[in-house]
Amino acid sequence: MKHPFFRLAALLITSCAILMKLAGCSTVPITGRTQLNMISPGQEMQLGLTSFEQMKKDVPISRDLTANALVQKVGKRIAAAAAKDLPVANWEFVVFESQEANAFCLPGGKIGVYTGILPITKDEAGLAAVIGHEVGHASAHHGAERMSEQLVMQAGGQVLGATLSGADSRAQAAASTAYGLGTQLGRALPHSRRQESEADEMGLIYMARVGYNPQAAIDFWGRFAEATRSSAGGPWFLRTHPITETRIRDLQDLLPKAMAEYQKISR
Repeated sequence: MKHPFFRLAALLITSCAILMKLAGCSTVPITGRTQLNMISPGQEMQLGLTSFEQMKKDVPISRDLTANALVQKVGKRIAAAAAKDLPVANWEFVVFESQEANAFCLPGGKIGVYTGILPITKDEAGLAAVIGHEVGHASAHHGAERMSEQLVMQAGGQVLGATLSGADSRAQAAASTAYGLGTQLGRALPHSRRQESEADEMGLIYMARVGYNPQAAIDFWGRFAEATRSSAGGPWFLRTHPITETRIRDLQDLLPKAMAEYQKISR
């Protein structure tokens, strides 16, 4: 028989998930998904700016003129496509010197591109797929949403801790562990993967709207899968990102919608 404290932990996890769903206070552009967002635009932008300024101090900025020019060119075009979705953004695109095949977004429109991903992007359209994805994160306020959900889960943990304050220490530890694993595996990681898929969709539309063939996104992810095959690992349910093969399938499903946007420009 399950201990009542485990049932309490499960109830709190379920309650947190329901609260996050019912408390959606904004709508994601393009996808129309409702989201929980308890962070003001001003707070979000300040957090992004502070973190980005620190990043520029900690990580070398590339002096490659060609790479910088290309990132600025593509970044500005993609940002223009997202202007109505994030009108208060203070866009900034920086190339960081790192062998890591990655790029990132911080709230408010701060985008970093690592030099290690440029050989995989291969060309301007491939880079548009990467930057479009990161701009999608910014437009969807994914950073603020993650912070908001973390606040709700922390509050649930505090309720659980207060309820268990008089219980046996082993029961407290077991229930706390169950709650932590439940929120991580049942909510945080699946939601992170959902955000990544959403940013893929938004990026595909953004790149198409400014004249980049969206097929280039599928081509990029194919090259990315090949380049990173040896470093991929861990079961899918422990990942913050969808597996690359899943991303490619999802993008293929979205391609007709994106091509319709692209054809409006290319006519």
